Amino acid sequence: MQLACVLQSAMHGVIYKVFVCCLVYAFALLVQPAASQLLGGNDFYASSCPNVESIVRNVARASFSQDATAPAAMCRLAFHDCQVNGCDASILLDSGSDGTAELQAPANLGIRRLDIIDNAKQQVEAQCPGTVSCADILAMVARDAVAFAGGPDIRIPLGRLDGFDTSANLAQSTLPPPSSSADNVLALFGGMGMDPEESVAILGSHTLGVAHCTNFADRLYPVPDPRLTVLMASALQARCPAGAFSNDATANLDTSAVTFDNSYFSNLVNGRGLLDVDANLATDPATASIVLNFANNQDAFFAAFSSAFVKLTSFRVLSGPQGEVRLNCHFSNS
Repeated sequence: MQLACVLQSAMHGVIYKVFVCCLVYAFALLVQPAASQLLGGNDFYASSCPNVESIVRNVARASFSQDATAPAAMCRLAFHDCQVNGCDASILLDSGSDGTAELQAPANLGIRRLDIIDNAKQQVEAQCPGTVSCADILAMVARDAVAFAGGPDIRIPLGRLDGFDTSANLAQSTLPPPSSSADNVLALFGGMGMDPEESVAILGSHTLGVAHCTNFADRLYPVPDPRLTVLMASALQARCPAGAFSNDATANLDTSAVTFDNSYFSNLVNGRGLLDVDANLATDPATASIVLNFANNQDAFFAAFSSAFVKLTSFRVLSGPQGEVRLNCHFSNS
């Protein structure tokens, strides 16, 4: 609508029309509630399922204690759910109206440990039948994953509903590629209400987990990306030999891949960003100073990540007849 304002001015040269058009746009923003306002706050289940937080946290921590890579898997699960049609647990559905599921999209290669969500849902259903959505459980588990790995303990609003549909094509066309530019990152997360600092901070989740060789092989061959250190390029080439690695071959995203800290940003500053998008954040003038600040100040990173995480997990949540509380996270109730 902002573009329409400018075009209208250019076509007619009437300042008054520009004013009215932009006033309507501003009013529309005011009357349209933000996603977080559609949620019920931190105590949403205070009366309907008062123990839900402890139930979910206990299930998550038990799994994280047995599998140090699980926190990264849960963070990625939340990201890949919320970036496709919002935070509606559509990534958990086994099949959609077109006969496909988001998990079948190549961009979701390596999504795993859904059993953690299933286990938490089962235990919540035993105490509070038909009350807590899979989307809320997914968001809580991802939040607990960050805290368990050493990151900030984030309070998030609850009250999400589960979506009815899923699609591999939609996921593939929506999820950003690992080669995204800094401008793409700022635009993507800016669309979720994040400022530039939060947009960079949210990618600090790359301090956990691994990336598949297929996602960064173009930085190694035919010649290494000059933004990689010689040692890192050589190590990655050994890990992912040209034309000889499997789809399952991976490398750590960070030197502390099971600890949530600011080492991701320190690595970026020192030429050790694994993905192209990581290197882009470190070298683009729009984001380089933010990266440097987070590399030097973990508290600043944690603060920005916390606010960004709330916005991410509150993105385009469903309300009323738009969604439901699934009884089984893999199937719609209808």
